[in-house]
Amino acid sequence: MSAIAPERPRRFTRPSPKALLGLAGTAVIVVYCLAPFYWMAVSAFRRSSDLFAISALPSPWSLENFGAVMEAKNGFLRALLNSVIVAGTTTILTLMIATFTAYALARLEFRGKNLLLAIVIATSMFPTISLVVPMLKLFTNTLHWVNTYQAMIVPSMSFALPLAVWNLTAFFKQLPRDLEQAAMVDGCTAGQAFRKVILPLTAPGVFTTAILTFIMAWNEFVIALSMVNRGSMQTATVAISRFTGATGFDVPYGTKMAAGVLVTVPLVIVVLIFQRRIIAGLTAGAVK
Repeated sequence: MSAIAPERPRRFTRPSPKALLGLAGTAVIVVYCLAPFYWMAVSAFRRSSDLFAISALPSPWSLENFGAVMEAKNGFLRALLNSVIVAGTTTILTLMIATFTAYALARLEFRGKNLLLAIVIATSMFPTISLVVPMLKLFTNTLHWVNTYQAMIVPSMSFALPLAVWNLTAFFKQLPRDLEQAAMVDGCTAGQAFRKVILPLTAPGVFTTAILTFIMAWNEFVIALSMVNRGSMQTATVAISRFTGATGFDVPYGTKMAAGVLVTVPLVIVVLIFQRRIIAGLTAGAVK
């Protein structure tokens, strides 16, 4: 029997200057993105008298600002519910329409398809503020949608759909056409092949698009501010902008910071939940 050679210790290799530069750049980006949220969270837990302190952590910790957010006069809980309804409905409807549209654009061959895709993505570049006045006139005089959920959902869909269609079209194009043909040879109809074969494989793309759409609808401000003037229908972003202090000219910075934390936390939770679904979709959708 031959003796087993002892395993050689692994040598430590220094990272190259290029790798170190990449890590440094990543660290700068992370700090740049997270520093405002960190300071917002720290300020939310400070007392009103300590709000402008420059210490890294609150001393002492206080829930005074969160209590002010929950006061009935602010209507913040109702505003959070409105944001959930608007963002959730916008996400569901956008995914339903974008999925069928993207599948058709990826599979059908017709003249001007690339031009149509360019027009779709170009529509998302219009500034929201330029469309507020015509939409407000339409919703006020014709449809009578002012102070309704659809006045916020429909315009939000118009801005979310182009990006959703563009993203999902790219995912559908990556799937070979042989998958549908093999499913139909096994007895599936075109609709069954799409539902049972294609959709499970595009789960990563669908959930990624859902995340982007939900975040876009959750953070929307201009449309919600313009189309709603009733306090019971305002979303969380609008409610935060209308917080007032002891007087009309007093800006309650601590209350706004606490409300910002409460608005951001659901986004973090949603991203974490959908990340697990994306990983599951990647595993289940692997083609052997």
